[in-house]
Amino acid sequence: MAGWRRVGAAVGVAVLLGGSAYAGWALTPSAGSVGQSGDPTVAPTATLSAPLAGESIAPAAPAPDDLPEIDYDPAPDGFPRDPDALDTTALTRGVRPQRRLAAYDAPGGRPIAFLMPTISEVELTIPIARREAGWTAVLLPSANRRLAWLPPGGFRTVQLRDQIIVERVPYRLTWYRDGVAKRSWQVSLGQRGQETPLGRTFVLGRTPPPESVYGGVDIYALGSVPDDPESVPSGLRGAHIGIHTWYHDGELGQRTTNGCIRLTRSGQRLLLDQVPPGTPVVVVDKLPTPPPTA
Repeated sequence: MAGWRRVGAAVGVAVLLGGSAYAGWALTPSAGSVGQSGDPTVAPTATLSAPLAGESIAPAAPAPDDLPEIDYDPAPDGFPRDPDALDTTALTRGVRPQRRLAAYDAPGGRPIAFLMPTISEVELTIPIARREAGWTAVLLPSANRRLAWLPPGGFRTVQLRDQIIVERVPYRLTWYRDGVAKRSWQVSLGQRGQETPLGRTFVLGRTPPPESVYGGVDIYALGSVPDDPESVPSGLRGAHIGIHTWYHDGELGQRTTNGCIRLTRSGQRLLLDQVPPGTPVVVVDKLPTPPPTA
């Protein structure tokens, strides 16, 4: 097992990788990430502070200053379940916080924690799951199948063109753009007891590979975490699920990881080149109809 390490001034974080291996490292700061200004995969941002015409807005209770901040560690309890966790309908808008935002358990509900503009020095882009009573629900970072509700103001929105769908039964990852399947790859997934978590999440950021076994290709850290933290080795506690490659392809189509999603080096390079942070990821058992790229 490799220990925690830091890259530049970024904060060290952990991602679940292949087999029983563990590595700690830093997410690449936003200036070096894909999907930034000038990237054709991302549309210009626009404010979403004003309510829709005639929309009644549920008032927001004041948030105490001592609420926890949502970071790379597991998110605080109390946030509601995502009622559409297995819905593969593309989420096409994302939130980018411009300041510290109070995150609530419902429109007009109870404040639980603060959502920050960055996590581990990476600019945060979170898919929007729904809107209600003038409020916006986003997929909660560092948690599985949970939503955070935001009142109007303090954030901007960005169009999300891409989507990744992972099917556990056929061991398949498919990349979509503007609702069209572009490529599919066979993948390795979580072993028994450490299954790749089902549900909607998103690409939190990317990080350099810590060791040569990861094929020399950057890794995506997702917003999701192990469903059962006690099932993974002690060195993996607090780690996130990752999408990455491996030094060989002999385990594709098998359950050999600690929950991560492992694909070919060429596939990972293509995703890194085309798919920006904030991109929604949905893990399901199987799609009703295989994508045309399968």
